Amino acid sequence: MSEIRTGLGWDSHRLAAGRPLILGGVTVPFELGLEGHSDSDVLSHAITDAILGAAALGDIGMHFPDSDPRWRDCDSLVFLKHAAALIGDQGYRIVSVDSTVVLERPKLKDFREAIRDSLAGALGLERERVSVKFKTAERLGPVGEGRSAEALAVVTLQKLGTGPWHEAVGPEA
Repeated sequence: MSEIRTGLGWDSHRLAAGRPLILGGVTVPFELGLEGHSDSDVLSHAITDAILGAAALGDIGMHFPDSDPRWRDCDSLVFLKHAAALIGDQGYRIVSVDSTVVLERPKLKDFREAIRDSLAGALGLERERVSVKFKTAERLGPVGEGRSAEALAVVTLQKLGTGPWHEAVGPEA
C-alpha cells in the first residue's frame, strides 16, 4: 500500500519600505518588501511549513528560530532545501506543491514561471509539479489594505518505493 502524506503551510508578513519583495526566491520590483527576520519570503515559508507538516517534523520556527542571528536576512530557499533534505532522509519525496500568494499589489502574473522555476530548482522537482497562484484580498483586511502579504501551500509527499508513482518514475525521481 502506498504511503501518501499531505501538509498545509501558511505564512504572513507585513509590507515595509526599505526591504526587497521576494517570493519563491524571486525578487519582484516594488516599493515595499516583506518585513521579518530572514528575507521574509512568505511563499517559501509556507511551502517549507507544508513539507515539514506532511512529515510531522514541526514547523519552520523550530528549525530556523528568529531568535538565532544565523538566519538574519537568510535566503528562504535555504529553508526549503533543508526541509526537502529532511523528508528525503526519512524516505519521502515530494509529489506536488500547490501554493497561493495573497497580495493586493503588485500584480504577479508576469513572475509566475520564474517563481515556479526557482521553487522547483530548490526542491529538486520538475516545474510541472509546482503550482503557484496569485490572489488579492479584494481590499479586505491587512492584505487588502496593502499592509501585508500571505501565502498558503499544500504539499503531497510519498514514501519512496510505494504506490503508482514509484512504478512510473522510479524511486530516484
